[in-house]
Parts: sequence; structure tokens; C-alpha cells
Amino acid sequence: MSLDLVKPAQIALLQGPPQAERDRLDALERTEANHAEALAGLACLQRVEVPVAERGDVLAFPLTVAAWNLERCYNVEKSAAVLQREGAELVLLSEVDNGMARTGQRHTSRDIAVELGMNYAFGVEFLELELGAEVELEFCEDDFNRHGFHGNALLSKAALQAPVMIRLEPHGHWFTPESPARRVGTRCAIATAVETTEGPLYAVSVHLENRGDAGYREAQVRRLIDAIDELAGAAPVIIGGDLNTGLADGGDFEKETLFAHAYGRSFERHGGPIGQTTTRPSRVSRSPRGTWKLDWFLTRGLLVEDSRIVPSLADDGEVLSDHDMVVAKLGGFRG
Repeated sequence: MSLDLVKPAQIALLQGPPQAERDRLDALERTEANHAEALAGLACLQRVEVPVAERGDVLAFPLTVAAWNLERCYNVEKSAAVLQREGAELVLLSEVDNGMARTGQRHTSRDIAVELGMNYAFGVEFLELELGAEVELEFCEDDFNRHGFHGNALLSKAALQAPVMIRLEPHGHWFTPESPARRVGTRCAIATAVETTEGPLYAVSVHLENRGDAGYREAQVRRLIDAIDELAGAAPVIIGGDLNTGLADGGDFEKETLFAHAYGRSFERHGGPIGQTTTRPSRVSRSPRGTWKLDWFLTRGLLVEDSRIVPSLADDGEVLSDHDMVVAKLGGFRG
């Protein structure tokens, strides 16, 4: 593939555009051309935030990896405590806020990384042009977003080697007259190599599109694996995150053709017990249509000893997300 969707440029701290520019974007007619111009013109959507690494552990096997859609991340400390309790040494996060009124203007993935003593990379999936959905307004103490960022992150005890953002599409699914949200951006993945006792491991935090069908998500996975093949070379790979599987087919994730494509590229699928779903009602998703199995790992060149689903509940019972966490235990590289 052409790597025109890969954004290797890094910056220590991302900044949102001025409010006047956000107001201008919000007033634009919702067309594909206007979205493409806005996407290309926003520096914050072309960079990965990667502070200078101060910690550089080498990860040892068995290695615990967690993937978690944190649904904005309304409680940093309790979310970090769950990750610490599960012993996660490599963390793949999606739907994390940075500078949003609904989550107290916090940089949620950075703050989790600080709590856990980890390095992090963060990339903006969407520049949000509103405070949030109507149900979220009750959580807003401010009437503005400091940055308006909503995105993906990757955290590790090891140093992150040349992190990149991989945009999975150019299409503005969320910049149409029918969109339930006002935002600029596209689904993306954050990818990096980390050092292990057996050599470099390539890790990818991903979030696929829920407003498309199975064919659309397969095309996203195709683009993602094409990019990984060029970036990672022969290194073993773990991809983890919210793949939004089965949403267009009444929850039947086996109708997702992305899995067959991944199998054909030598990937294996892991997502805990096959009959156990990964979603639940939450403070935002109060009346979901059902429960779904959306969250998975795809691995290549790795021995996966087990995978499991961890309820997104704090020790006091607070629901932390509408997605449960998936955890995999890696035994090492395949010979």
C-alpha cells in the first residue's frame, strides 16, 4: 500500500486549534471535500504525541497485554488501578479523551501512564467540535474543550521505538449531515516496536469504524496489515482493540470478513471465551440495544497462552466503560 495514511511525525505535546478555527470547521457544510481539506489542514491530526522516554525496561515473558476501549475515560485513577491489578505491562487503549470538558479537561491516557509508571504514545482520532453527546453534558463543568481530542493510545513499561499513527481511511464518516456527532477525523491505529527479552515486538492499538459494514472494516484491516508489514518487517505483531465486529449483522461477529483476511495474512484471533460478549451498560451507554463481542487481539508470530475478558468494574463496583477489557498472556515468540 501507499503509506500516505501513516503519520510518523512526532511531537512532545499536541495542542488543539484555536476556538475560532474550531467554530469555522463546525460551520462548514458537511461534505466529503470539506472534511478532506479540514483533515489535511489540522496539524494535531497529523502527529503522534510521544514525550521523551525516561523508562526503558525490556519486557520479559510471560507478558500481559491489555486492550481496552475506555469510553472517554471518566475515571483515570480507577481505570489505572484495574490495569495494575491485572498486571498489564503493555496497554492498548481506544476512546481516550484529552482536553474534553466531559472528562474534566484531563489528558486521560497520559495520566494513566503516570499512574502506572509507563511510557505512552497518543494520537487524535477525532477533533471534537462539541462538548459531547447530550447525555454527557451533565458531566461538563466547563463550557469549552481545551483541546477537543478523542483518540487512541499505547502504553508500555518499555521504551516506544518510532511510534506512528496509521489512519485507516480518508473518509469522513462522522462529518455528514446524518452524523450523531460533530467532529473531524477518522479511525486510526497507534503502532510501535517495544523491546522484549526475545527481540522486538510490534504492538498496535486500533479502533475500527462502527458506521460501516463488514466489507468496510475488512478494508481497514487490509490497510492496517499492509502498513504493519512495511513498518514491522519480520517482527512478531500484536494488534488489539475495538474492532466493532458484528454491529451490522445483529451481533454475529463471525460474519466479519476481516477475520478471514487476517487469517490469510498469518494472524490468529484471541478474545477470551468465544461466547462471552465485551459490552455493558455504562454512564454514557445507558440503554444499549444489546451486548456485543467487539474487542479482540490479532497476533502473528506469538505464543498466546490464554486470553480472557475482564469486567470494566472498579473495586467499588463503578462501571468504568461500556467495553470490558480483553487481556492476553504472551508466552514468547514462535520459533
